[in-house]
Parts: sequence; C-alpha cells; structure tokens
Amino acid sequence: MTRNVHDQFAKQCLKELLDPLGKVETSWKVPGEVQEIDVYFLPSQALATNGKSLGLLGKIATTPAIFEPFRNPVSKFEALSCIGKLAQVHGQVFRQAKRANAQVTVTQLPRLWILSPTASEEFLESFNFQPDLVNYPRGMYFLGKSLYTAIVAIHQLPVTPETLWLRILGRGRVQQHAIEELKSLPNGSQHKDNILELVYDMLAILDARIKQNQDLEEDDRELIMQLSQIYQQRLELATELGKQEGLVEGKQEGLVQGRQNERRSMVTYLLRSRFGELDQELLDIIEPLMALSPEEFIPLLLQLSRLELLTRFGEQT
Repeated sequence: MTRNVHDQFAKQCLKELLDPLGKVETSWKVPGEVQEIDVYFLPSQALATNGKSLGLLGKIATTPAIFEPFRNPVSKFEALSCIGKLAQVHGQVFRQAKRANAQVTVTQLPRLWILSPTASEEFLESFNFQPDLVNYPRGMYFLGKSLYTAIVAIHQLPVTPETLWLRILGRGRVQQHAIEELKSLPNGSQHKDNILELVYDMLAILDARIKQNQDLEEDDRELIMQLSQIYQQRLELATELGKQEGLVEGKQEGLVQGRQNERRSMVTYLLRSRFGELDQELLDIIEPLMALSPEEFIPLLLQLSRLELLTRFGEQT
C-alpha cells in the first residue's frame, strides 16, 4: 500500500511539471488492453518557452513520451511489460495514420522512459542498454534507436539543478536531498510551491499510517523525520492564510481554518490521485469527507471505489 502512495506522488509530480508543456494523461489505458500507462505526454508549442525550467526532464519532454516510474528497482519482467505497452501504442499510431492515409514521422512515436531508482549492471547488460554520454548525463541508458526505449537510473544522475525534477522521484537519501534542494529554491521559483504541496500531502498520508500503526519502509520513516518541521510550517502557513483572507477572527479560529485548509488539500489530492480530474460528483463529497479525521478518511480514499465513495458520502451533500 505504501508503494501506491509513492506511485501516485510520481504521477502527480510529472503531471504538474509537464502540464504547461503539453497534454498529460495519467493512468492512460492502452487500446484493446487491460493495462495502463502511468503518464502519457504529448508536447505542445509551449515547450519552447517553458521546457528549459525543467532541465533534463524538459529535454526529455521535447518529443512524445511514456513515463513509467518505479519506487523499487524495476525488474526484468516489469521492463518487458513496459516495452510491450510501448509497442501497443506505436501500433495505434500506425493504424490511425493508415486510416487517415498519412505517413508516420519519427517525432510522432512516443519514447518510453522507465524511471527507476537504480539499475544493476546485470540488468542493463541483459537488455543491452547503453549510455549516450555525448547527449545525456550518466545514469541514462538507451536501447537501439528503433526501440524508442530508455531507462533513467535516478540515483546515478549527477547532483545538479538540471536533474532536480527527476531526482525528486528517487527514494531514500536521494529523494530527501532533492526535496531539500527544492526547499532552498528562491521564493516564486517555477514549480516550487506546487511540487512541495505534493510532497506535504504525501507526508501527511505516510504520517497518518504511522499513527494507525501500519508498517512503513525505513526510507519513509526517515523522510517523515527529516521533513516533519516543514510539514508543521505548512500547517502554520495555512493558518496564516486563513487569517489574511479575513475568514476568521481570533487565534483559535485561525488555527481551525488552517487545519481545515490542510484537510481539504489532503482530500482533494487523494481524490485526484485516484480518479484524475474531479467532476462535480466528486467535488460534492469533499466537504463530507473533511468532517472525518485523516486517520479515518485516508484509508477510505485509498480503498473504496468511486461508486462506493459516492454512495457513502454523496447522500450527505
């Protein structure tokens, strides 16, 4: 279950970062299959002006891309499954072109980017993944040109500003260090606040699971310990915003409003993680869910289906 939290965090991060550059779809269903692609990206004209702010991720996003992030090192079977999904997507592109009596150009075919914390020498050799140090930094490996497949071993990437937005999808100390770098960016830096918001929401979920005595990986416990101070600062900021907006009067009421803002953010984040963009039916159940404690609503939002949530909480609106 913990892995699902990190999977959703990775998908939400990629969507947040790539949205200004083109069309982003998470949990995109492979045509004719029961499989899903984690993130499917199609660049737009906005890439020319906004892509540079994302460094290496922006360079990757200059062409159509399929992103498959993994919390744990990707296995051979998982890599083969990703390559199979890529082949299905390429097949769809060719079929659509044939129906339209058009030619397929190389820039129309998406490249698969497998994002894994690590990749062993044995794994890389078994697929014949090769580095391309002329065009990309260490930690990035490619199959033959016609296979449109690459793997990013996140923990091997150089620690530079250009790799920040990929390293934040790593784990353990690599992810912790990337979050510290993100925090140190100047106020107003593009993407900083929105990605930190996703980090805080992930921490809130992990923290709630600790309070429920659920087992967490050591990496997650270290992450919570390291970032507990900024998590508290976020709550204080939400409280201050409640005061500034004139929504409350008095210190205690300001604290209540701040906690309500925090709770609303968590509920909204979890709903979007599960179901994508929220329609009116899902928006209508946010308030009833906020009436519960995080210890109560987090398991429900992670486990219940859309229909079960609407049946249980839709009647309360």
